[in-house]
Amino acid sequence: MSKTKETAANQLVLAYMIKQNRPYSVQDVFQNAGKDLGKTAVMKAMESLASEGKLKEKVYGKQKVYVADQSQYPAVNDAEIRSMDEKISQLQGRIELKQEEIRKLESELHKFNALVSTVDARAQLGQIYPEIEALKAKLGKLKEGRVLISKEDKDKVVKNREKYVKEWRKRKRTASDILNSILEGYPKTKKQLFEEIGVETDEDYNVKPPEL
Repeated sequence: MSKTKETAANQLVLAYMIKQNRPYSVQDVFQNAGKDLGKTAVMKAMESLASEGKLKEKVYGKQKVYVADQSQYPAVNDAEIRSMDEKISQLQGRIELKQEEIRKLESELHKFNALVSTVDARAQLGQIYPEIEALKAKLGKLKEGRVLISKEDKDKVVKNREKYVKEWRKRKRTASDILNSILEGYPKTKKQLFEEIGVETDEDYNVKPPEL
């Protein structure tokens, strides 16, 4: 490598290390900023800068780690750091408030998306009215004492009801177990978890599995 290229590589690596101001290995610098130079050029540049005292070298087993010489940076002002910490705390608080607002808006959006549109509602009404008339006719026959269902059909209905109620309870119990397992490692409340993942419970709609 020519002297000019070596100087350019040294300048690029030093500028990167000063800007980042954190420990890096040769591989780190190569991956992040030195692919145009090549890994060998990056390694030579870091070794050269270390020999000049512009980088500090630490050896951990077979791994070498470099960091910019801290004397290149201005002295730390404790008052300024405290001011920055306070500002960071304030900004973090604002972020948390905005995140809470976003969760609420997403929850409302989820509810609105679940609502039936006017067009769909009208279509459903068009189907319901004929069903109402058919049920009225059936009710009239029942009032007259007519037998509209056989014992076999009735037993089948009862059996299906028991099957579906058991399945409802089983799935409710499984979902509850899963959510409780998640909550063991979840840092927020159950209500916040449900809102975040869009869980709707039977209790939200004031329903529960019927008795068998």
